[in-house]
Amino acid sequence: MRLFTTISAVAIAAAGAVSAQDKFELIYSDTVPENDVRSSILKESFGNCLGDGFDFQAYHGATLFKQGTELTAMQRGNLDMGNLAIFDFYNQVPSTSVLGTPFLFRDYEHMRAVYNSDVLDDLKAEIEAEAGVKILAIPYIGARHLGYKGDKAYMTPADLDGVKLRMPPGEGWQFVGEAMGATPVPVPFTEVYTAMQTGAIDGQDNGFPATYNMKFHEVMTHMGTTGHLIAANEFTISLDTWNEMTAEQQAKVTECAANFEAALDAETIKLEGELRAKIEESGVTVYAPDNAAFQSHVLDVYANSKFSADWPEGLVDAIVAVGK
Repeated sequence: MRLFTTISAVAIAAAGAVSAQDKFELIYSDTVPENDVRSSILKESFGNCLGDGFDFQAYHGATLFKQGTELTAMQRGNLDMGNLAIFDFYNQVPSTSVLGTPFLFRDYEHMRAVYNSDVLDDLKAEIEAEAGVKILAIPYIGARHLGYKGDKAYMTPADLDGVKLRMPPGEGWQFVGEAMGATPVPVPFTEVYTAMQTGAIDGQDNGFPATYNMKFHEVMTHMGTTGHLIAANEFTISLDTWNEMTAEQQAKVTECAANFEAALDAETIKLEGELRAKIEESGVTVYAPDNAAFQSHVLDVYANSKFSADWPEGLVDAIVAVGK
């Protein structure tokens, strides 16, 4: 059992007896810093929501597990929960790569409508069967844009030729950079600032909140609003951990995960507007690229790649049709 016992020293001293309270321990790890708004929202809307029946221990800034290793840690029984990227599943569930395809979602409203529908039920079931984890929620973390240090606006994929664009480690992430026309370079999230500062990379592709919170704008000159990925993470729990819970505990975790998703969605949308303004005020040129050219190029590259070979038949059309 994953229960541990806390002993009240006061009760021992006062009555000479042991007063014990059983709690369900949940160990969580992600890569964002502890002072990031995502971390505080997780604590408030999920951790506090769980109540006295759980001991939720969150580790941030990749201090417990490095970015991209959380899924393996959950499968080995070393970690209970993580906020994963869809590309973390690719090696074990190749069909998931469809959700990491740039320009698949039109905007936030389309993305949320898809995830709230039953269109992805089969894919979620495949993740549980093949990866041994359960997706509890899919919180929005912002549209990803091109942010870089350079002397001009990059309007089309051809303009990115030779540009060293940081992408998170992992084959799926690297292919996003390649499909955009750049030279992808794998760099952990916590090392991006230094890599841009030293010239090891020319740019990165996070959204306004992550760019501002990590101070990437301090070492950037331009930000092109490609919105190529309407980014959301998979708030995930190990199936072994999930199956050790009672039905009541599972219901509570599900409720609190929904709270986390709603709270982070709302905060991300608010911050996207506020922090874009602050980034512009800092001197970064924010502009609109030729996104039609990017979309056409990227989707053609994906259609002729190994990644599309594993996409469930008809799923892209079903996703595109949602909300139309």
